[in-house]
Amino acid sequence: MKIIGITGTLGAGKGTIVEYLVREKHFLHYSVRDFLKKILLAEGKVPNRDNYVVLANSLREQHGPSYIVDCLYEEAKQSGENAIIESIRTPGEVNSLRGKGSFILFAVDADPRIRYQRIVSRNSETDQISYEEFLANEAREMQATDPNHQNLAACIALADFRFQNNGTMEELYTQVETVLLKLGI
Repeated sequence: MKIIGITGTLGAGKGTIVEYLVREKHFLHYSVRDFLKKILLAEGKVPNRDNYVVLANSLREQHGPSYIVDCLYEEAKQSGENAIIESIRTPGEVNSLRGKGSFILFAVDADPRIRYQRIVSRNSETDQISYEEFLANEAREMQATDPNHQNLAACIALADFRFQNNGTMEELYTQVETVLLKLGI
């Protein structure tokens, strides 16, 4: 069983890589967003970026920096299948997953203007924002001194493989396939 975690900047292509791994390599998908969304809806709260961040930070403060991905890892482990955990956001999550073995971290990035156009096009509940809000959200999540808060820059720096996604989906798929071949997947 291989567990791949994926981190990266907002709108960079994390979901595109996940879809490829699920469709082409039959990976099971475990999503931090889906995990948080279930809790928010059960609490009668709107699933938006601010509420996701507040809830995730709160869960990490209560249970430890890797709590969310540890829960997802346990689900993946029970399946015994290759899996991808989407939206690794703290170094504590990376370190915890690395300690469990058979873990690989992917990071994806792209030019901010390209990423903003992508999120506008996908039109999810967290993506209906201005370019300025987009940049502010990312700045808030890029660095933190609190180990329970998002620190994308640190996670990207810890990645085993990095993908630059300024081109087409096919170009991204080629990059991913090259890495998968190196990994024997």
